Amino acid sequence: MKIAFVGLGTMGAPMVRRLLGAGFEVTVHNRTRAKEEPLAAAGAQRAATPREAAAGAEVACTIVNDAPDVRQVVLGPDGLAEGLAPGGVVLDMSTIAPAAARDLAAELRARDLDFVDAPCSGGSEGAQRGTLSFMVGADPETLARVRPLLEAMGSSVTRVGEVGAGQLCKAVNQVIIAGTYASVAEGLALAMASGIDAEAALEAISGGAAGSWGLVHRGPNMLKGRYPLGFRARLHRKDLGIALDAAREAGVPLPLAAWVEQLETGLIRRGYGDEDVSAIARVAREAAGIDRPGVRADDDPDRT
Repeated sequence: MKIAFVGLGTMGAPMVRRLLGAGFEVTVHNRTRAKEEPLAAAGAQRAATPREAAAGAEVACTIVNDAPDVRQVVLGPDGLAEGLAPGGVVLDMSTIAPAAARDLAAELRARDLDFVDAPCSGGSEGAQRGTLSFMVGADPETLARVRPLLEAMGSSVTRVGEVGAGQLCKAVNQVIIAGTYASVAEGLALAMASGIDAEAALEAISGGAAGSWGLVHRGPNMLKGRYPLGFRARLHRKDLGIALDAAREAGVPLPLAAWVEQLETGLIRRGYGDEDVSAIARVAREAAGIDRPGVRADDDPDRT
């Protein structure tokens, strides 16, 4: 199967490698063209535009930052829709508003093209290992056409409804992540400030009822006060905005998610938006007196 793939960031590049490893023929395009080069060395073809990437492809994949970016690469000048033949599928794995996904599907349907919204969870580690969890909004027949691609990139592919439902499910995912990361940050700050062996405490609680992906995979970084990129804080804040909009539409209060959104807004304003979302631990560590506000843990001469 010939695949077009647009968006070669932290998630997209390892996803392409998984597709290549599974034997798919992949043509890539990225706004920053240099990001195409390592994938070309791994066997991908390069294209100067999304339209060129989609020429002859059965499925065109996208994973970019937000709805305007998706619209640009799919429906803009030289977009994927201009290169796909009738009957082709656009498989969008970005996180965008459910209404934006439904609008894209309607516009593509008018061109005799199908659309699948399949946002994912698992971070950059999941993209590299092929263990992502996909939340899919599509009709069953269209999902069947793209399932082999999703299974090459992830370990879980779940249809949750028609187009737009995948994005609503991802909103639920991001709300839960928000609360998990905030509580992990506060709990570990308490362990450190209380003087117990915080690393031993992390090991002890990871195997119990408090255990979670965030605790196991991000807890050690929170203890060190270092936040190597897995998923950018500014993108998680964007996702929480989508979730809060959906919650208002449904009449569902989300006070915890709203609070975390404000914490992340503060981090972004302080210049930490491109750190991993686990950088929310900065707030708890500073409140506990572990770190000095505005000083990175590695740069603090007073920190032991």
